Amino acid sequence: MLAALDAHLTDPRPRTLRPAHRPMIEFLYFGIKEARACLFAGLFFLAIFLVPRGGLLGIPRYDVLLAVALGIQAWMLLAKLETWDEVKAIGLFHVVGFALEVFKTQIGSWSYPDFGYTKVLGVPLFSGFMYAAIGSYIIQAWRLLDLRVRHHPPHPLAAGIAILIYVNFWTHHYIGDYRWYLAACALGLYARTTVIFRPLDRERRMPLLLGFVLTGFFIWLAENLGTLMGVWRYPNQLGAWSVVHVSKWSAWSLLVIMTFTIVANLKHVKARVHVPE
Repeated sequence: MLAALDAHLTDPRPRTLRPAHRPMIEFLYFGIKEARACLFAGLFFLAIFLVPRGGLLGIPRYDVLLAVALGIQAWMLLAKLETWDEVKAIGLFHVVGFALEVFKTQIGSWSYPDFGYTKVLGVPLFSGFMYAAIGSYIIQAWRLLDLRVRHHPPHPLAAGIAILIYVNFWTHHYIGDYRWYLAACALGLYARTTVIFRPLDRERRMPLLLGFVLTGFFIWLAENLGTLMGVWRYPNQLGAWSVVHVSKWSAWSLLVIMTFTIVANLKHVKARVHVPE
């Protein structure tokens, strides 16, 4: 059933549509493709919503969520929704995300208040999959929307800014937050970059920077859901829940740039990235 849906969504054959209907139908297909690309993230956050705080069958919630995440990932690999190379990239997202989670919890930025057998240094192992979900989304969207990138900055420069973004998540607690300087550098690097995508049968384009910001916004919304469900909490949410500060939107947008850079270096993806000489 899912294979049939993907075949229909990726069918590039021209459609005969009335001009007045085309924008609405293309927008509908774009929304369906975006939802399909969020398969891993959607199923994972559905589990966050459904698994009771007390766990299931005596198994703590954090451990249940880890089993769910591993099960979804294994299913996507066996169903050939992701390749081994893509799974390796997603594994890298998990590692860098988990390392950041350990650091942030140790310094008190947020905490995981519940018990779990699979907590390491105060962080449940499933937490890395929240970062991996971003990589999975980008990988799936690349295929479903037939993405191509024009005027991408040279790969070493893109890698350099991605590394500095990640480093700043660690160092801003000690030497100051250079987030906006890095954002300005990214703005200069990607100012000319456009992403070409196909919602239905015709190619459309948008600035890649806009894609980063929009993706960061939806991750921020998902983070609000995660804190509302009590999976993790910021210090100001320990007494009563409140909306995650909007400044986290910028942090997530920068993290999307880092994630996109890793995905763009996958062999089959890199062939669709145009770097001007």
